[in-house]
Amino acid sequence: MHPAQPPEVSPDGADPTEAGVTELPALTEPAVPTEQPSRTLIRRGPLQGLPVEVAVLSAVAFFVAAGFGIVAPAIPVFARSFGVSRTAAGAVISAFALMRLASALGCGRLVNRLGERVVLGTGITIVAVSSALAGLSANYGQLLTLRGAGGIGSAMFSVSASSLLLSVTSSGQRGRAMGAFSGGFLLGGIAGPGLGGLVTGWSLRAPFFLYAGTLAAAGGVGLLMLPRRTRRRGQPAEQAARSLLTVREAVRLPAFRAAAGVNLADNWAAVGTRSALVPLLVVEALHRSPIWTGIGLTVFTLGNIATLTVGSRLADRKGRRPLLLAGCLGSAAGTALLVLPHSLPLFLVAMAVFGLGSGLLDVAPGAMLGDVAGGRGGTVVAAYQMAGDFGSLTGPVLAGLLADTAGFSASFALTTAVLLAAAGVAFRAPETLRKAEPNRT
Repeated sequence: MHPAQPPEVSPDGADPTEAGVTELPALTEPAVPTEQPSRTLIRRGPLQGLPVEVAVLSAVAFFVAAGFGIVAPAIPVFARSFGVSRTAAGAVISAFALMRLASALGCGRLVNRLGERVVLGTGITIVAVSSALAGLSANYGQLLTLRGAGGIGSAMFSVSASSLLLSVTSSGQRGRAMGAFSGGFLLGGIAGPGLGGLVTGWSLRAPFFLYAGTLAAAGGVGLLMLPRRTRRRGQPAEQAARSLLTVREAVRLPAFRAAAGVNLADNWAAVGTRSALVPLLVVEALHRSPIWTGIGLTVFTLGNIATLTVGSRLADRKGRRPLLLAGCLGSAAGTALLVLPHSLPLFLVAMAVFGLGSGLLDVAPGAMLGDVAGGRGGTVVAAYQMAGDFGSLTGPVLAGLLADTAGFSASFALTTAVLLAAAGVAFRAPETLRKAEPNRT
């Protein structure tokens, strides 16, 4: 008796024999995984049933985000202390982001070759050392160079951490895992800036040393508590290499294109446009004190928190695609409200709606990426993160240019269009959640 043959799959990942199929052979886990260590599961608490690596990575994410929040307020001010222009001060921030983007694929290849644990620890160490040395900078050139080096380390950390998180979890766990990981970043982002402002008032150099300390602690936790990469016993290295999903293969899959496109749009809107335009909108269009910028961003963050936990569970129960659509449309609704004539109440309502939609996008795209890639390729995770970094870089520039030439309303209209375009890509993607898949143990 011959075993049943799997259905034939077209190059774009669709099953030609059945429309609307949600479980595609192109999205299943490899028959021989590249990683198969035994997993210790969390027994109690909100992360019950998830691999312990999820808790470790979430804790590491908290310390990394808190440390970045501490140093972020000091970077442009410290750069200006060397007598450079505002543009040059901004270039220090851009250098970090550009090096993240430029080095991401190389970091993905390192993950494939060396394993997530080693690359994660090395990346955090690079950021920690470069940050400490940046605090000792004697001139602007040294500061610019060291922040660029930190961007490489940041790419190593983010690619390896995401790769490990997605590879140790099953399809039915990835929504909750992404929610916990994003929650670590979110809570760290809340805790860091307040302390950073206080430390910056005391010394412009001290935040860099404090950031290095938090990163050293995070790197130590990662190296000590995360397992080494292993292959299934008897699996040759060549076979493991063949099971890796390549970027070229991933780009052919509608689900990967949807996840990457939504990640780009979310970073364009929530990281780029929000950070670049909201402070200016409050001061220049609403004619309010900068304190209302903080209030608006707090409302946005509360919206994130409100949907992050619920969204992570829904992603594992109802699927990724509905949350992709709801997140894009919710975020677009928030930015569309900012297109209307500006008023303080409308601004606060818009930030709340924007935050609710963005919270869903902290979970669903990453979970869909994990369904596509699993443990089959650090370069695929790197390509996904490059899409987000591209949105973070281009969003502020293009939105700012449009705000200068046509006003804030036109700029937020562009962001709304980007989010709606991402929703269109998500609408055409298949559902990737495999509900019947048992949890890995």
